[in-house]
This record gives sequence, structure tokens and C-alpha cells, in this order.
Amino acid sequence: MKDIYNKLVDLYAGRELSTELEAELVAAARTDADLAIDMESLRATTDALQSAPEPEFTEESYQRILMKVYARGVDIQKRTPDPAYLQYHLPIQG
Repeated sequence: MKDIYNKLVDLYAGRELSTELEAELVAAARTDADLAIDMESLRATTDALQSAPEPEFTEESYQRILMKVYARGVDIQKRTPDPAYLQYHLPIQG
């Protein structure tokens, strides 16, 4: 039964267990110190990550990552063409 409780710790941390199953897991943690430590630390980590602000992913970030990937020698075939605003418009002189 202990093995089942260890497998449920990640669901406990994400608050995805039913109230009955969560109560049973908490009761099992009272007798198992390792399980209690895992439950407490993983829930604290999950809560901290969920409360952190979402990172901003801009076009500049995308281009920076793309240049790093190209520098490592990876050949990427994009599914969509580059947006028009990334192209330089040259004046036409007659």
C-alpha cells in the first residue's frame, strides 16, 4: 500500500485528488515520515511555481533562442514563412 501512496504524491501536490483520497493519504503520512516530507515539499514547490508570474515570450526571445539553436548546428525547417514585418523594405528609386 505504501507504494501506491508514493505514486499519488504528485496528484496530491497538484490538488488533483478527491477529498476522500487526499484524507487517506494525509492519514498515511502521519505514520510515514518520508511520505510526509515528500508531500509537503512537493506541494510547496507546486504552489510556488503556480503563483509565480508567467514568463513573457516575445519575438525577440524567439529569435534569440533560434540563433542559439542555429549556432549549435541544428537545421530547422520552419512550418510557416517568416512574418512580413521581419523583412526589410527597400525604397524603390526610379
